Amino acid sequence: MQPDIFDDIRPYRDEEIPAAVKRIAESEILPAIAEFVYPGEEVQAVARRIAAVKSSEELLHSLAKDAVKRVLDSSTTQFTVSGFDKLDPQQPYLFVSNHRDIVLDAAILQYVLDQYGHATCYITFGANLMSNPLITDLGKSMKMFRTERGGNKMDFYKNMMHLSAYMRHLVTEENVSIWIAQRNGRTKNGIDATDPAVMKMFSLSGNRDLASSMAALHIVPVAISYEWETCDIAKAVETYMTRQNGSYVKVPGEDLQSMINGIVAPKGQVHLEVCKPLEIDDLEQLSKSKTEFFPQVAALMDKRINAAFRLMPTHYIAHDLRSGTRQYAAFYDDEKEQQFHLHLGKVTAFSDCDTELLRSILLDLYANSVDNVSRWRNS
Repeated sequence: MQPDIFDDIRPYRDEEIPAAVKRIAESEILPAIAEFVYPGEEVQAVARRIAAVKSSEELLHSLAKDAVKRVLDSSTTQFTVSGFDKLDPQQPYLFVSNHRDIVLDAAILQYVLDQYGHATCYITFGANLMSNPLITDLGKSMKMFRTERGGNKMDFYKNMMHLSAYMRHLVTEENVSIWIAQRNGRTKNGIDATDPAVMKMFSLSGNRDLASSMAALHIVPVAISYEWETCDIAKAVETYMTRQNGSYVKVPGEDLQSMINGIVAPKGQVHLEVCKPLEIDDLEQLSKSKTEFFPQVAALMDKRINAAFRLMPTHYIAHDLRSGTRQYAAFYDDEKEQQFHLHLGKVTAFSDCDTELLRSILLDLYANSVDNVSRWRNS
């Protein structure tokens, strides 16, 4: 077989799946996976089921689908979806989502696509997350493709050109949908904001007509909202350490632990909404100048994502606590407020930190969403 120009970043092809699922079935952490996804079922039975998988679609319709359902059943009090009436099941889309959880933002969309009769999508996956062989096998077996963000300026540009070409190839030639985050890294301050550089990356593989080049990708903004932000205290600690030291260096295995914590932690209400796609008419109204066009596309994305973001009791409670008012008291009750106070109290466990500052950062993570959503809805 001739090497493909995208072999370095693409997911596994179906002929590569049997070897990958065999490695997954023989993994030392399979018992933990089996216990979570199929509680009460013998590990060897789960291993045989996984090892028998022959394609990515089969794996997505079995292990992945069951895993997401298990997450939603075990860690949410309510899960709601809206906006799928805006989409054509026969049309490939480039879903651009706010980013609150390493795994779940994309995994939940994947699950819902299947529920609504759409084809499952390919998912961008940072190279830093593929350092673990098992995570690599799981990811590449479930339509995740590698994105490189490091290197010098020249390497970075080449990687972005390569990624852009692959994504355009998937949507326009392979008729495949894609999920990507609106920015590099999860939102850690409660403010969902699209990076214009991501919008620019999309156009690198297109033609000189910026509007038609972007429209060909059928971009769909996506908003996912969690009542309880996944890994919220860890995000607050990261922000705290960055402020204190000027930077934050992750310890080995931290990303994997964040994935696990995000999956199992209580999330309360969760809402996913797909927004109106960006149409050619929307894009042709924007500036023809590259320096202005991409920030304007990002602003259009932000307006739609924040209009769709569902504010939860936790966001309103945090805003009232930060402001010392009862401005949003109609959106929560005493029980919810007490739960939030108990959660805030957990920062006292970090005795090597200024716990008042850490508490303030955690409050901002929730409260800022209220201000950000209000700003965009009123713009």
